[in-house]
Amino acid sequence: MGIEDAAATLAAQGNIGDAVPAAVPLITAMAKAYTRGRGFDDDGDPSEEIAAVITTASVRLAANTRQTDHAQTMGEFSETVRSFFNGWTLAELAVLNRYRVRAM
Repeated sequence: MGIEDAAATLAAQGNIGDAVPAAVPLITAMAKAYTRGRGFDDDGDPSEEIAAVITTASVRLAANTRQTDHAQTMGEFSETVRSFFNGWTLAELAVLNRYRVRAM
């Protein structure tokens, strides 16, 4: 299963699938920049571990495309969204740091 398919599967559970195709290339570029290209093959495809990071971060980005806290009310019901992509999670950093080239 490709990254976009995996992210779309996760996103389908929250009705956010429309934003996934736009989120995947953005997160892929950020992951590639963070690792300075390590963990990507000659075709630009990420390793399985980095693909997992791209999948989870893409879904987080797609879940709140406005990237801000916001609330919405309809009648007596309200929804508040306070989650958005605000950098890598600790688990994602653990994976990415295995590939990152660090200065000495």
